[in-house]
Amino acid sequence: MKTLQFLIIGKNQEILETLKRIVENNEGWQADIQNDENACYDYIKQNQPDIVLLSSGLEEQFEKEIKVFCEKLDKDVKVIDHYGGGSGLLKNEVYSLFPNLQV
Repeated sequence: MKTLQFLIIGKNQEILETLKRIVENNEGWQADIQNDENACYDYIKQNQPDIVLLSSGLEEQFEKEIKVFCEKLDKDVKVIDHYGGGSGLLKNEVYSLFPNLQV
């Protein structure tokens, strides 16, 4: 099974920790969290996660910029706008990007 690396970005630490726990409840999914928008760029360049998950509290301009940044990388880093809806919605968002992971 492919391991998926997530970077979860948002402003609410409690929500970030909950999302990390939800992501890591799936076999082969690992997550790091980040609430410092400026530090995200270096993290992505150095670690190149499979998925950047955008959570609540981010400025619209940052969201646009991080999407463009990820599109320009050599590695295909996918971005998901996730503002809630539970673990089922999150799985569907991931599986829509990686349909080969569905069992």
